[in-house]
Amino acid sequence: MKTIIAILLAASSLCSAAPAQAQAQSNTEKKTISEVVDSATKRIERDFVSAAEAMPEDKYSFAPTDGEFKGVRTFAEQIKHYAATNYLVASMILGEKPPVDVNDEKGPDSVKSKPEILKYLNDSFAYAHKAIATITEANVVEPIPSFDGKSTTTRLSLGMLFSWHGYDHYGQMVEYLRMNGIVPPASRK
Repeated sequence: MKTIIAILLAASSLCSAAPAQAQAQSNTEKKTISEVVDSATKRIERDFVSAAEAMPEDKYSFAPTDGEFKGVRTFAEQIKHYAATNYLVASMILGEKPPVDVNDEKGPDSVKSKPEILKYLNDSFAYAHKAIATITEANVVEPIPSFDGKSTTTRLSLGMLFSWHGYDHYGQMVEYLRMNGIVPPASRK
């Protein structure tokens, strides 16, 4: 009986140690630069898209009017601007022209309905992920043309822009949602 208990205890400890060892190994695996940038982009994508989906279509034209809000973007314009910038930044990383109209970072005038805006946004993230996948150790800090075409930047700098720029506009979208009585999905967790 003592032998059976000893065997069961040994087997039990091995079974519990194996997942812990596998977890420790996965936590210490070296990630590539593109994996790190892509992970940050996926986080903003999750929060940004869920906020865009949460606003009813009839509120997409909402912009605050009380206080000093003259000339601010509407909810829809926030989304289209960010998506257009995603396309622009990704195209710079890839060294090509944007595959869609970015309309001076405003997004296409023809994209108006909530489903069209969400498609434009989601497609911009797909293009961003495609661009991020091309960032390597060899090209991460290689000088490439900047927005103005006169100076240079790096793929790493541009890749970081997906996240920080997204959270600038996400913060504004959260305020717009709350002003309309909507709790942002990321706040419900």
